[in-house]
Amino acid sequence: MFKPLKFKPLIVALCSALALLTMSGEGEAAAKGKKYTAKKAVVTKVRVVKGAKVARVVKATRVVKATKATKRPVVVVQTVKPRTQLVKRVVSVHGRRKVVYQRVVMAPPVVPSIGDMVGLQRTHDPLELKSNVAYVIDQSNSEVLFEKNAGVALPMASITKLMTSLVVLEAHQDMDEMLEITEDDIDREKFSSSRLKPGVRLPRSTMLHLALMSSENRAASSLGRNYPDGLPAFIAAMNAKAKALGMHDTHYVDASGLSSQNVASARDLARLVIAAYQHPLIRQYSTDPKYQVDAGGRTLHYANTNHLVSNPDWDIGLQKTGYISEAGRCLVMQAKIEGRPVVMVFLDSKGKQSRIGDASRIRKWLEDIKERALSIERPGASG
Repeated sequence: MFKPLKFKPLIVALCSALALLTMSGEGEAAAKGKKYTAKKAVVTKVRVVKGAKVARVVKATRVVKATKATKRPVVVVQTVKPRTQLVKRVVSVHGRRKVVYQRVVMAPPVVPSIGDMVGLQRTHDPLELKSNVAYVIDQSNSEVLFEKNAGVALPMASITKLMTSLVVLEAHQDMDEMLEITEDDIDREKFSSSRLKPGVRLPRSTMLHLALMSSENRAASSLGRNYPDGLPAFIAAMNAKAKALGMHDTHYVDASGLSSQNVASARDLARLVIAAYQHPLIRQYSTDPKYQVDAGGRTLHYANTNHLVSNPDWDIGLQKTGYISEAGRCLVMQAKIEGRPVVMVFLDSKGKQSRIGDASRIRKWLEDIKERALSIERPGASG
């Protein structure tokens, strides 16, 4: 079993500052609206959270670290304006060559995840996983099989939807009730797209299906809005359920996971997977390979965000993927490996298929361990 290295004091301080930022939405600073410069970084919005100045993360940014004279940790974000470049092209117009110039918007710089910001990428492991965080346990007895930075609370992205589904089902709401997508369900956090247009009406069961299988953000938002007493009560129920499950590093602010303020540790998420696994509907919806929906006269075809559910070599009982830039690529799964029920959590992975690759690496590692154990037990085996 792999255990992480100890973080340096600065890294711990930065973790604390980030935790304060993610756990609080209050405390507007007197300096709000003023610019603050440190190490060539410009911040336009600064808030004070429990005495520490913390800069708000903004889109298309590059992150650097700095400290004030107060020696309080500060996470500084440099706003980068979109860069354009004039590109020369030769086209054919009515059989004649013509030179035209087009202004092209250059790709924005890569935004590091919060895990990278606090140095988790410097933690190496014997399997060389691409995920900054990993946690693998035996579901039957909670034996820890592998861990890497498993106690660090990080944004969980759409893994949030597992808790969303858990709260909906345990509230015993009518699964046949028709819910309508409204303007309130449009993502104004990340401006993600959706094929569920305002006005589309679907049963609660279908909204749950799409949220779990295809990570539909508007479906998840609709589930939260249509909870008794509305979305604030739903978020409170999510946090209450997390507390009841012993998820002490977890905090929710929305039902979809688009906010980076939804945070949890890998250990907490393993608890969530085990709790969600008790519901057959979550197991079924999260592992369906494909699904089609009649949305206002249009047939919409959806596919699972995790292609491993269609792989006959895998026996997956539950899964959920997630991604936002602050969280990196995330994956939680329950699967049987060599007849053993295993819960796997991977957070902050780099590369579109890297979390799937890490799951395969863990599986092969567990299979090799069993094979070595069997070879020792066989009669006549040496060593």
